[in-house]
Amino acid sequence: MLRHAEPVMGTVFSFAVRDATLADLAPALAELHRLDGIFSTYRPQSDISRLARGELELGQCDPLVAEVLDHCTAVGRETDGYFSARAAGALDPSGWVKGWAVERASRLLTQAGFTHHNVTGGGDVQCTGEPTPGRPWRIGIADPARTGQLAAVVTGRHLAVATSGTAERGPHILDPHTGRPPVGALSLTLVGERLARTDACATAAFAMGPHRALHWAEHRPDVEALVILDDGTRLATPGLGRYLAPGPAGQD
Repeated sequence: MLRHAEPVMGTVFSFAVRDATLADLAPALAELHRLDGIFSTYRPQSDISRLARGELELGQCDPLVAEVLDHCTAVGRETDGYFSARAAGALDPSGWVKGWAVERASRLLTQAGFTHHNVTGGGDVQCTGEPTPGRPWRIGIADPARTGQLAAVVTGRHLAVATSGTAERGPHILDPHTGRPPVGALSLTLVGERLARTDACATAAFAMGPHRALHWAEHRPDVEALVILDDGTRLATPGLGRYLAPGPAGQD
């Protein structure tokens, strides 16, 4: 199993790829850095920064910018406006871009024939295949109420797992309808199949507040949710159980 960590996009992207060499990762790594150059809000000359300042029109940007903004609009509609590419009025599609970048890296690996891999960006995971023959991936979900402990482990052969919350960065997610942080939950995890949408929806669902978020997730056939409340209580959608791993918590 090849393991590699790549600092990019202000975080670390981690790879675990069966039957691969570091050279095999080169196209995926190059794509991550290319996307960072287009979408970084910290780089003054990125397309997204120049678009935000009015120095470029949308049609003058890399075509991926329009694609990303369209995806952000679609997730906003799906989540009743709880997801937005404009944070406090400033253009910032980062809530879509990170998970989408992980998913694109995973797709490049699959297209190159490396169908057994796990790609993680900022703690959110896209995995496919098996780490070893006959064994599914096990993805640990951190317990924000107990430092260094896991709240649960999900398992499968094609999974996207994304968590939003306050444990690492404090109350940085705002309800776009009120401009204030949501209350009642420490973290919310969504389990789905494709990380771009799963990650963006996890951000939006956390912004909804725990009970609205669970109600929203229960009506989506392609995601399951785990919410950890301020007092440590765990709430989940009914279908989450099919992903939960038995036995001791751990992560491959």
